[in-house]
Amino acid sequence: MTAEEIAEVERMITNLVWNPPPRRARRLKPGADGVADLRRTLRRSLRRGGEVFEWARRDRTEKTRPVVVLADISGSMERYTRLLLLFLYGLVQALDRRVEAFLFGTRLTRVTRELSGRDPREALDAMARSVPDWSGGTRIGETLKAFNFRWGRRVLSGGAIVIVVSDGWDRGDARLLAGEMARLQRSCHRLIWLNPLLGSPDYEPLTRGIRAALPFVDDFLPVHSLASLEDLSRRLEAVPERRPRRRQSARAALEAV
Repeated sequence: MTAEEIAEVERMITNLVWNPPPRRARRLKPGADGVADLRRTLRRSLRRGGEVFEWARRDRTEKTRPVVVLADISGSMERYTRLLLLFLYGLVQALDRRVEAFLFGTRLTRVTRELSGRDPREALDAMARSVPDWSGGTRIGETLKAFNFRWGRRVLSGGAIVIVVSDGWDRGDARLLAGEMARLQRSCHRLIWLNPLLGSPDYEPLTRGIRAALPFVDDFLPVHSLASLEDLSRRLEAVPERRPRRRQSARAALEAV
């Protein structure tokens, strides 16, 4: 692409609309429908000599469902890195504090703070300074283990949607990757894997990394064009409130690796 075309794509990516659905929280608030609120009903009745003229009710509150992104910046993903980082920047800007962003190659780096600035070029420069393993190897299982044990409980509460962006090329232990994918899937509301190679008509998920991860992925989607990102935004908006039925046995998947 020319410099002008790249600038136009960057503008379109950062202006995409991201609107994941809310989740029903446990906390209740006064409302017209829902369960009866006996305490408030009794308090109201005291003003009328103990007569109950109207039942007070409580509804569940709604909170925005958080999104967590784990993006591969290894050597095999180098050609997609700039647009991938712009995708992360646009997502963080659109959803403000409801997004957590991590980059990984051979290690995991949290970049949520670097992406919070208002200038995209400054945000990319800040990430370049904070990430030590650009365009190197990939150890997806080890980085997922680091995420699960250090960050999982902190950022996956509230029914988070997790998005992994990677082509699946992995130099690490496939059984470790499968085990950590199983743990990650159990901890989140929905697990989405975006693969830029999936946009090719002759692509087949044959690498050990993808084969180990796929049994624990709820949605396996391409991310090779602006249209695929627009499709992702629509899918996020339509994520159902109930968690998907996960028929795959973690033990059986680990034995098959």
